[in-house]
Amino acid sequence: MHADLDRVLFREDEIARRLDTLASEITTDYMGKELTVLAILNGSLIFMADLLRRIPLPLELDCLRVRSYYDEMESSGQVSFDRSALPKLADRHVLLLDDILDSGQTLAAIVEAVREDVKPLSIRSCVLLRKIKTRARPIEADYVGFNIGDEFVVGYGLDYQERYRNLSVIGVLRKP
Repeated sequence: MHADLDRVLFREDEIARRLDTLASEITTDYMGKELTVLAILNGSLIFMADLLRRIPLPLELDCLRVRSYYDEMESSGQVSFDRSALPKLADRHVLLLDDILDSGQTLAAIVEAVREDVKPLSIRSCVLLRKIKTRARPIEADYVGFNIGDEFVVGYGLDYQERYRNLSVIGVLRKP
């Protein structure tokens, strides 16, 4: 699978060090608060598991399956998820976890739905990767693992046509 990569952006040890820092920041910010982590699946699964094990706080975890790529290398702009599947989050501080902030469509749609439908005490977001580019929706993440260029990346949970999620590195996929 590594042969399908044009180049590796982040090795496993670099990811681990960055997760240590993110976990420390999140722990400091949520100390003494009722925290619920809402992870966006499938892309954030590996990121979520590794990050949450580093956060020594009592927290609740829920997941939301969201789609926006539909087997393409660019976001379709169409975000689909079941709003009725949103957990009860009133009186909670919510931290959304996602794999990548690209067009902004996914994160903006989920933030909007959570604010409107479940009215948490607060809502912040944490992404493993943030593409440095103009977004279709003007939104930024509160916690960012790494900034990257506008390239299609896979590994560490990120996929192309459901492949490459199990890579321990994050790399740029060779163009087919």
